[in-house]
Amino acid sequence: MGKKKKRGHGSAITTNRKAFHDYNMLETMEAGIVLVGSEVKSLREGRANLRDSFARIKDDEAYLCNVHISPYGKASIDNYEPRRTRKLLLHRRELNGLIGRVAEKGLTLIPLKLYFKRGKAKVELALAKGKKFYDKRETLRARAHEREMEIYRKGANRFRPE
Repeated sequence: MGKKKKRGHGSAITTNRKAFHDYNMLETMEAGIVLVGSEVKSLREGRANLRDSFARIKDDEAYLCNVHISPYGKASIDNYEPRRTRKLLLHRRELNGLIGRVAEKGLTLIPLKLYFKRGKAKVELALAKGKKFYDKRETLRARAHEREMEIYRKGANRFRPE
C-alpha cells in the first residue's frame, strides 16, 4: 500500500513577500479564482506576480485586481490582458463577513500566495491593516536584533568548554 499524501496547500506558484513588510495580517482565507484556459497554463509555468495586487469587493462579489499573469506563449493570437481583474470564488457567508470587515477603517484584502490545490488555482487572501512607516522600521529593527541573538547563541554553543 502506498503512503497517503498530505492534504493542504500545494506548492506555491508565487508569494507576496512584500505584503508581510507593509501590512499586519489579521485573518487569512482561501478563495478560488475564475481564469481562462491559457491563464491556467501560464500559472503552471509559474509566470505570475502578486506585487502591488489587492482584492476588492464590488456589488457583493470579490475581485482580484492588479495580479500579473504573463500571457501563455503557445496560446492563440487573441490572448488575455495580463493585469485584468479576476473574479474570486467565495462562499456567501465568507463574503458577507468580509463585506462588514473591509468596511472598517484601514482594513484591506491582500493576496499572499497563489497555488494549486487538487488541480484548481487558489489564492490565499489576508484581511490586513497597513503598517505605518515607524512600524516597518520597528519590525526591521526587531528582526535584525533576533538575527544577532541567534548568531550569538550559535557562537556561544560552539566554543563552550566541556
